[in-house]
Amino acid sequence: MSNDFVQIIGAGLAGCEAAWQLVKRGIKVKLYEMKPHKYSPAHKSKNFAELVCSNSLRSDDALHNAVGLMHEEMRMFGSLIMQCADATKVPAGGALAVDRDGFSAMVTEKLIATGLVEVIHQEITDFPTSDAPLTIVATGPLTSENFITAILRQIDNCSLSFYDAIAPVLYKESVDFSKAWYQSRYDKGDKYDYINCPLNKQQYEDFVDALLAAEKMQFHDFENAQYFDGCLPIEVMAERGRDTLLFGPMKPVGLTNPHTTEKPYAVVQLRQDNKEDTLRNIVGFQTKMKYGEQQRIFRLIPGLEKAEFARFGGIHKNTFINSPLLLDDFLRLKKQQNVMFAGQISGCEGYIESANVGMIAGYYAACLLNHKKPLVPPATTATGAMQGHLHDTTADFQPMNINFGLLPTIDGKISQNGKFHKIKGAERKEAYCQRAVTDFRKWMDEIDA
Repeated sequence: MSNDFVQIIGAGLAGCEAAWQLVKRGIKVKLYEMKPHKYSPAHKSKNFAELVCSNSLRSDDALHNAVGLMHEEMRMFGSLIMQCADATKVPAGGALAVDRDGFSAMVTEKLIATGLVEVIHQEITDFPTSDAPLTIVATGPLTSENFITAILRQIDNCSLSFYDAIAPVLYKESVDFSKAWYQSRYDKGDKYDYINCPLNKQQYEDFVDALLAAEKMQFHDFENAQYFDGCLPIEVMAERGRDTLLFGPMKPVGLTNPHTTEKPYAVVQLRQDNKEDTLRNIVGFQTKMKYGEQQRIFRLIPGLEKAEFARFGGIHKNTFINSPLLLDDFLRLKKQQNVMFAGQISGCEGYIESANVGMIAGYYAACLLNHKKPLVPPATTATGAMQGHLHDTTADFQPMNINFGLLPTIDGKISQNGKFHKIKGAERKEAYCQRAVTDFRKWMDEIDA
């Protein structure tokens, strides 16, 4: 196995973050990316780290939210993805949303500027041989059919898959503000972060009826789609019960319509999608409806009667491997240890989780190349908990977002008077976060990051 460089296949969030962690440590990288010669059905940009679904990296609250905690740990570790996200962020209340084009462009520019990354625009179709350099496979959930076939042969067809849907994006100037208004839920963040479109009960019922009757994209040879619950198409949510949307993306809580004293029965929110704030995505409205149906049905929403769409929603297949069965503690393929897996193909779910696994894969690879044993991050941290999920063989393995349920539980703490104090709610979440940051910092000191 060569000691001169590491190969990375795929320049998505995980591949880019892995490359950054390697070049930070003075290690050269050969980065293989099939764009712009070939694109997946969901990719459009020639740049790296393209965000194909939402432009949000979700909550940035590092004190009370597991995703925000992961953000903080990655900032502490010097993450490229977090640097670029912070530099290109757009208003989104308590969430970290980015200008998707600016974000991807910055990631691309920073990696190339290091002078240690050789970019090879080529589709990889063969699995690395056992005498190939250390290789990180970070091809993501939209791995090309040619390469996934090669992977399946190598892992004895031990893979899983699910289906993911993309939310539509519309032009803000086409929104009718005589009906819509600016406000974040509970006035958290800037009031311009979200645009709200209200529906009364009848309008909501009509909207649900339209969703249920809409023409959907057909799956042809993969009829039995298995969706990840965190990214269900809007019409699939409606099929699970007429009120399901009221407890999901259309919940009306924390908002006050300035146009009327009548409380909205349901609300559709639009989140800023680019830095200039000319585009807004419909929050939580991933869909597999046909394009014509999307325009017709989404224009039933008050304020969107004349909506013009920059991009319609879509559906694509996501593929991931059975990591607990196939990978060792350092994300290496057990049967061929010069090959590692990182990002969503390894079984994490979400932008930031993908980048996080790529970050740790880069650290692991640097250690392995220098003949040092990596130190796995503590299970009490968000980063360590995600690594733990990828090794958890106690249940049916499925993609997972980071959440406090993956961390060791905290039931209470000892108060100043020596008594045990049971904690819950926000106090408990804060305790998880404080413990995680402390333990992550200690881990970084141990590995001399």
